[in-house]
Amino acid sequence: MTNTVKNEAVLDSAHVGDIRGAFGTIRQGDVGARTGIWQRLRTLLAILGPGLIVMVGDNDAGAFSTYSQAGQNYGTSLLWTLILLIPVLYVNQEMVLRLGAVTGVGHARLILERFGKFWGAFSAIDLFLLNALTIVTEFIGITLALQYLGLPKEWGVVAAALLVMAAASTGDFRRFERFAMILVVFSLFLVPVFMMVHPPMEQIGHDLLVPGMPAGGKLSDVMLLIIGIVGTTVAPWQLFFQQSYVIDKRITPRFIKYERADLWLGIVLVLIGAVAIIGMAAALFAGKPEFGNFQDAGAVAAGLGKYHSHLAGVLFAVALIDASLIGASAVSLSTAYALADVLNMKHSLHRKPSDARAFYLVYFLLIAGAAALVLIPGVPLGLLTNAVQTLAGVLLPSASVFLLLLCNDKEVLGPWVNGRWTNLFTGAVAAVLVLLSVILTASVLWPDISSQTIINVLVGGGIIGGIVVIAAHTVKLRRDAETGADLKDDVKPTKLYMHTWRMPPLDQLKPMVLSRANRLWMAVLRGYLVVAVIMVVYKVTQVALLGH
Repeated sequence: MTNTVKNEAVLDSAHVGDIRGAFGTIRQGDVGARTGIWQRLRTLLAILGPGLIVMVGDNDAGAFSTYSQAGQNYGTSLLWTLILLIPVLYVNQEMVLRLGAVTGVGHARLILERFGKFWGAFSAIDLFLLNALTIVTEFIGITLALQYLGLPKEWGVVAAALLVMAAASTGDFRRFERFAMILVVFSLFLVPVFMMVHPPMEQIGHDLLVPGMPAGGKLSDVMLLIIGIVGTTVAPWQLFFQQSYVIDKRITPRFIKYERADLWLGIVLVLIGAVAIIGMAAALFAGKPEFGNFQDAGAVAAGLGKYHSHLAGVLFAVALIDASLIGASAVSLSTAYALADVLNMKHSLHRKPSDARAFYLVYFLLIAGAAALVLIPGVPLGLLTNAVQTLAGVLLPSASVFLLLLCNDKEVLGPWVNGRWTNLFTGAVAAVLVLLSVILTASVLWPDISSQTIINVLVGGGIIGGIVVIAAHTVKLRRDAETGADLKDDVKPTKLYMHTWRMPPLDQLKPMVLSRANRLWMAVLRGYLVVAVIMVVYKVTQVALLGH
């Protein structure tokens, strides 16, 4: 399919036109100034969607499990991790929304074009496998909720799959977004559950702001749960989904500030949900036999029915189904977008299935396959869950490094490239995520990993990562000073230039030239991925064949 937009890299003509959001429309070519509060509010309402969906979708079935485990096993002592993740969430997702609005090209395709076939193929294949397994966990969440509600699992799973497929296949972007916004609103069912249980607000406020470790908790178990919280909050699919969804919604650089506001609203909602689950589980099971013995989200719903009221359990179960539906929708879309983008096929919710067959086929197969796996007796769901954690650990380092490099590529982002301090912060975040992913992958491969080993990896890796980040930043500053790039950066482009600058067609981009430090990053990353994939395949095969 050829590019139909002159001097821009938009790959699908359906990505150009009016912005038709759930709550309003912005006409193509609307460049009028938004001077009054009402005009700005109407613009924001039309833009709302990508940030809210990706963030609320992040509080999916896996998040319900992770946050419930944190509250039931350790009380509210780990709430502070959520506050630390706010800047990480914002910086990562702000970079991909900027990439989407400015380039008009999806994340997977940019990796392919700028880093070569190896990394493009690796990102697409690993994302496909990871997301396929993640969708299975969403349907596991649905079965747990149905079990508590006393509804037949088979009919419920089939109905959920059909609903998710039907919502995305109308050929009307606005209709899908309104469906997603309904799910976003239903996610707030967690708030009345939280209020019913009456957690101690003073303790919650303290643990949100004052870091601490659970008294008596085994360090290795606590550290792995913290890594799990990070992993469920900062997931690779989010990067691919938001960039493509921003493109499909036809958001341009002119509206980036409104999309940033949308992202902040999504972050607020994801924090409300996470705090509600952890605080509720902590208060519900405090002093009960179940405290410290987490099973699954279904057992939490049963605990609400047992220790509080059937209504509280029902609301939690409905919220779990809601979270699983929005998670399945967003994760499936991120995969379909990425594969169609890389293969240069039509990929837009503005198109009907008959007009984008491959895109919708991937979406439908992912949903149908996940639903079928959950319903097949004897499928090793525990093994699938471990595979999700491991593949996420393998993909997250590369996704983080590529994101940072792309946001410093002036061929791609022009005047929208990262600033100096953003690079320093995101470089540190990328180093931490790489470190945590190494521990997460190792913990799945070797479940008996000791506390001392984790501490050694954290300290040693932290020191090395800090040296690498500072060294890379120092080299960049020196090179900028030698070439005069630092002086050019002091000249601010005009607002009109920023609003109208778009990435040129892909075939017009100059090849990316990596610095010595970045080439070292890529070599280390390639070596880590090869070793990690070999170990993962070995461990999964061992578990599948030998049962241990």
